[in-house]
Amino acid sequence: MSDDAHMARALALASAAAEAGEAPIGCVIVDEMGAVIAEGANAPVASHDPTAHAEIVALRTAASKLSNYRLKPNLTLYVTLEPCAMCAGAISHARIARLVYGASDPKGGAIEHGPRVFDQPTTHWKPAISNGIRSAESATLLREFFKARR
Repeated sequence: MSDDAHMARALALASAAAEAGEAPIGCVIVDEMGAVIAEGANAPVASHDPTAHAEIVALRTAASKLSNYRLKPNLTLYVTLEPCAMCAGAISHARIARLVYGASDPKGGAIEHGPRVFDQPTTHWKPAISNGIRSAESATLLREFFKARR
């Protein structure tokens, strides 16, 4: 499957999160053959857990499934929004080979904005990064979600 197809699945998870009252962010982790290893959607409100971002939910599922906190080589993590510092740190610790994200997040993102986690010399692992995949859809979903709550 292509980056576009995996991001479409992440967008579907983001839409489901929005329907549940969570910020619309979805995540999919796939192996080198394109098989889905884990999925996650934002769930901090429902789970009463400030760390339950889509990436963390998916990383926990993948680590449990693979019985290792350092995930096997060549996994790609797709997420609809630029990861925050917490999620970028978790991605580094998990040794994700490739990060693909949709919309940029100038306020809370930590890849191309803010702390730029993977540019720091103290970062132990840096994935290959692709951004902008289905970014307009990701940004629209977020804008509409927050506009409806104002």
